[in-house]
Amino acid sequence: MTAKCRVLYVDDHEDSAFMFQQLLSLSDYEVTIAVTMEQALLLAKSEEFDLYVLDRRLPDGSGVDLCRQLNQISPDVAVIFYTGDAYELHRQEGLNAGASEYIPKPRIDELVDAVHKLLSERECAAAA
Repeated sequence: MTAKCRVLYVDDHEDSAFMFQQLLSLSDYEVTIAVTMEQALLLAKSEEFDLYVLDRRLPDGSGVDLCRQLNQISPDVAVIFYTGDAYELHRQEGLNAGASEYIPKPRIDELVDAVHKLLSERECAAAA
């Protein structure tokens, strides 16, 4: 049996996190949720993930800063921003910090497509 792809979803909006978790569990992905930057960094240092999905605004910091730190911890893991901050300036900040995609809320279908695309390139999705 192939390992499930593991996604760390970082967002303090529980409804977004729950919806994302439900949608991805249908695709047989394992989703871990963190609601703060600190929690996300602890998880990233102690567990292996295949993808990070981040909100831009977190209660204890910026998703852009978190993206940079995650890239240092695990440079081979892709990052997607999924956020209500849809201005081009914010998009550029996110991409400059190392994100692969920057998707404005509430485009959940676009987010799920991006997750499938990025995870299809990883070994955890070899059997998918």
